[in-house]
Order: sequence, then C-alpha cells, then structure tokens
Amino acid sequence: MFGALVDGMTQILNFFYGLTKTVGLPSYGLAIIIMTIVIKMLLYPLSVKQMRSLKITQKLQPKIKEVQERYKKDPQKAQMAVMEIYKQYGANPLSGCLPLLIQMPILIALYQSLYKTKFTEHAAFIWIPTLNNPDPFFIMPVLAGVTTWAVSRMTTNMQDQTQKTMLYVMPMFIGFITYKLPSGLGLYWVVSNIVQVIQQYFINRQPLPDITKEEVASDEGSRKKRKNN
Repeated sequence: MFGALVDGMTQILNFFYGLTKTVGLPSYGLAIIIMTIVIKMLLYPLSVKQMRSLKITQKLQPKIKEVQERYKKDPQKAQMAVMEIYKQYGANPLSGCLPLLIQMPILIALYQSLYKTKFTEHAAFIWIPTLNNPDPFFIMPVLAGVTTWAVSRMTTNMQDQTQKTMLYVMPMFIGFITYKLPSGLGLYWVVSNIVQVIQQYFINRQPLPDITKEEVASDEGSRKKRKNN
C-alpha cells in the first residue's frame, strides 16, 4: 500500500513537472512549489477548522482552569464539565493533530519519491545543484527553521510556557533534520510554511466567540439544570 502511495506521489510530481515543460520552464523545483500550493489549497478548509478550534481552545484556557479548580476533588466531574465547554463553543483540543497526520504520509511519500527517482535533468533549483541531495550551502535548512518559527509564532499561546519553549525548539529541530534530507523535501516544507503563514493571517482575522466568565457559568448552570430535569 505504501509503495502505491510513493508511486502516486511520483506520478503527481511528474504531472506538475510536465506542466512546467508545457509553459517552457521545465523545473522539478517549480513542480514541487506548484504541487505544494495545490495541496495546501485542498487542505485549507481543514486548516480553517483546525486553527479556529485551536484559537477558541486557547481563549477558553482561563475558564477551563477555573472549572478544573472548582472540581479539583472530583476529576471525573471536572473532565465532563471541560468537555461540555469545548462542545458549547465548538472547540476540539485534538483537532491540531489532524492536519499533521495528513501531512506525514505526504512528506514520507515525497521523501521516498525523491530518494527513489534520480532526476537527470532540470533538478537544479536556484542555488541548489540537485533536489535529490541535501542543500550543500545550508540555506534550505535555515529557511525551513525560520518559516517553521513564523508559522508557530502565529499560533502559539505565549502565556503557555510549554508552547513558548516549543516555539524555539521545533524550528531548530526542523532545520537540523532538513540539513540531512533531500533539498526537494525542504523546498516542500518551506513553501508549505509560507502558504500557511498567508492562510493563517486570514484565519486570525476571523471573529471568535465572545467568551466571558458569566457565559461559562451560565453554560454550566444550564447543563446542571438539564441533568436534574
């Protein structure tokens, strides 16, 4: 099954490469850029839902902590109350994992495709001699780290110390592994991040529910009332 996924990725990459040849600009680098943009556009509705849920979850954190403190002697009741609040405001704390789960097979398939297919022509891209090999000038790893930081900065809750730490750790980790991988995979990651920054700008401009302590208290009261009835 995974072999079929790799073969499919190779065919998709060759399809976009064929498009670049049609317009007179044959380039596997350009093909990867076009393919990445198309994938991000297809995943955009999912990204909107995921990031909106993440923003609402961040905004709910003070209320969640308040509920957890209120029911600290009854963890089960606290968990039920927290899930009720998430449901009320349409938030899913696990929604951030879904886009990553979708991206992972794409990244792995693209890596295998670049490793398996040794391009003989039009594999150079700007400063990169060949997209099959790591960037000898280390520019792509730096770009991968910087763009990863840019995406993370737009979604990180700076009041959460763990997220704040990961804001700097993750870009360094991505930059390090990109140094070891084919430049074509790094190019995909960098372009994907750039598109994500643009998408995130518009997602962040969307209004979120107005959440106050009174609203949460009212929601909990309504839930208790329904339960008693």
